[in-house]
Amino acid sequence: MKSVEEQLALIKRGASEVLVEDELRAKLERNKPLRIKAGFDPTAPDLHLGHTVLINKLRQFQELGHHVMFLIGDFTGMIGDPSGKNVTRQPLTREQVVLNAETYKEQVFKILDRERTEVMFNSTWMDQLGAADMIQLAGKYTVARMLERDDFDKRYKSEQSIAIHEFLYPLVQGYDSVAMRADVELGGTDQKFNLLMGRELQRQYGQESQVIVTMPLLEGLDGVKKMSKSLGNYVGINDLPGEMYNKIVSMPDTLMWRYYELLSFRSMEEIEGYRADVERGANPRDIKIKLAEELVARFHSEEAAASAHRSAGNRLKDGELPDDLPEVVVQSEEDLPVSAVLNRAGMVKNAAAARDLLSAGSVRVDGEVVDRDFMFRVGNSYVCQAGKKKFARIELKTA
Repeated sequence: MKSVEEQLALIKRGASEVLVEDELRAKLERNKPLRIKAGFDPTAPDLHLGHTVLINKLRQFQELGHHVMFLIGDFTGMIGDPSGKNVTRQPLTREQVVLNAETYKEQVFKILDRERTEVMFNSTWMDQLGAADMIQLAGKYTVARMLERDDFDKRYKSEQSIAIHEFLYPLVQGYDSVAMRADVELGGTDQKFNLLMGRELQRQYGQESQVIVTMPLLEGLDGVKKMSKSLGNYVGINDLPGEMYNKIVSMPDTLMWRYYELLSFRSMEEIEGYRADVERGANPRDIKIKLAEELVARFHSEEAAASAHRSAGNRLKDGELPDDLPEVVVQSEEDLPVSAVLNRAGMVKNAAAARDLLSAGSVRVDGEVVDRDFMFRVGNSYVCQAGKKKFARIELKTA
């Protein structure tokens, strides 16, 4: 295993909070694999990059030699997590939970090592609890403490209904930690109350309390709200390679470093090197391309990553590509600005016309509007649109 300090540095990378860090240090100093828990309710069949922030952290724990327990909340999914909700959440049926759980298992192993991951279902122990056991569990927490939770407090004060079964959710999530004998539990920042419940219940059941590591909620591609399929600002891990590539390369530059920290497996030293490159004048799009290729390779393949920029061009926002898309080769010994490439490819009358189109936002490369600073890289090909009607696949290559 790495040293305690090295482990702590990796665990804290991107984390919002570690409660309590001294306790985590003491656990690590025992030099034994820790039991790491993260739970997911199978509320939808597909995961997006926001979900993978936690899964990436689980992988880092695996790489440090710890025992990862991926918990599928097939029991809690039928209650419905009230976290962050201002209305009672619709519970899932057993059939929906089972179907979604199967897809979860396949998707997470694109990140986690299958051989070193224990997949667990909380119905395993919750189905065995009788009515008397559930009453005993409910007796370990008070309504007053439950109403300290922010979303419950707001709903109570605004006289919105709170169903009794919603109080059971944090209790069951906390009891999961008891049943799993978790040393560490990971969760989003919106799960802090539930994670703390695990610490409390472990103490009451005579166990050493788990350490909590909270991870931030990843902003979506709009850079404002958290990533969500319902908001349309997401990147699904089952998105087609070109679609995934295009979304990542097109995200605002301001999001780039956040995504690198939480989604990339590159070292922070390498990422800081990229940041320095941008400060020295490197094109941010080139740095986003590196991240896009890394993620496409992770969720698809190295081959898909190598060709993703080509397939991305097949999703032009102004419509489908013409069947007779021209293939144009522009020869150059060095990278060229987009205006020069369009001119040499015969897509505009001259470089001045290219600049006019660029100023009007009428040039797209691989489906995205580009400005005059965009550079074509030698050895790459791009699907280009100049104005409304001119399309071509342009390859920049040496003579």
